[in-house]
Amino acid sequence: MNKYIVITSIFPPSEAIEKFAKLKDWKVIVVGDKKTAPDWDFPGVTYLSPEGQQKVSSEFSELLPWNSYTRKNIGYLHAISQGARVIYESDDDNIPLENWVNEPEFAIDAELISDASFVNIYSYFTDKKVWPRGLPLRCVLDAETPDVGPAKNLKVGVWQYLADEDPDVDAIYRLTVNAPIYFKWRDPLVLDRGVCCPFNSQNTYFRQEVFPLLYLPSTVTFRFTDILRGLVAQPILWAAGYHLGFAGATVLQKRNPHDYLKDFESEIPCYLSAEKVVQIARDSVSSDRSIPENMVSVYRALCDKGMVLEKELEILSCWLGIVGLDVPPV
Repeated sequence: MNKYIVITSIFPPSEAIEKFAKLKDWKVIVVGDKKTAPDWDFPGVTYLSPEGQQKVSSEFSELLPWNSYTRKNIGYLHAISQGARVIYESDDDNIPLENWVNEPEFAIDAELISDASFVNIYSYFTDKKVWPRGLPLRCVLDAETPDVGPAKNLKVGVWQYLADEDPDVDAIYRLTVNAPIYFKWRDPLVLDRGVCCPFNSQNTYFRQEVFPLLYLPSTVTFRFTDILRGLVAQPILWAAGYHLGFAGATVLQKRNPHDYLKDFESEIPCYLSAEKVVQIARDSVSSDRSIPENMVSVYRALCDKGMVLEKELEILSCWLGIVGLDVPPV
């Protein structure tokens, strides 16, 4: 088996982990933290305890903060070291449904969204007023919703599937509406070059060629790390000839307890910086460079603008070195 599921957890084994562990042809990795019970164990799951994470890479483990979602990076590294061809990631509160996709098509004829800057992808899957975490706030009431058209031979580097009931939305939605959402099923949608939408780390597949883009930055807030990763990734995907794809809900989220006001505080960079990040990334990326080279270029520019700390460049350099690719100077 060369397909891996990576999850983080500080809780006892959940229904989601139990169901993921039963999936055929997939290996499950759960990454723990200092808050995870030391005796955490579940049949069919590789559990990376704090001590086990040191064995994956002591240098990288020591660079990452504890009690941080970015410990998930070590799960990615372990999967890559085991020869992963596809990495799927989720959270311990996302329960796979019967229509969970064993492996999406990474080369596909699909409907293509073109001629926009930012789109609210949820608007193509529901008539409810709801938006994904990380969507610029100006797009909530004034989102671009261009028509879609057929396109052939698209290379999709990352697939984001949706989540029913309590999907990935921001704290503003949860504090003001907080209604459950069940998305309609439709054909997958792929974003054209230049068209952005935030994607998260909750129901997401990465193909092997773009594994470096799995990297979750460590010097930003918890609610911004996967959003920043996704905003950085999209211009780099375009430069490498790949696209971002979205498809319907294949998990049911029974969300772990959250303090919505704390989430709001943690999401402030999402509200204020999303469009700036994409513009910085677009200005920093070149089709003449590799994915790792473009990652370093973008994160260096983000550091220069004060959006990440200098330490981010050190952690990123270590990540790229372990992934086994040529690392440009930081």
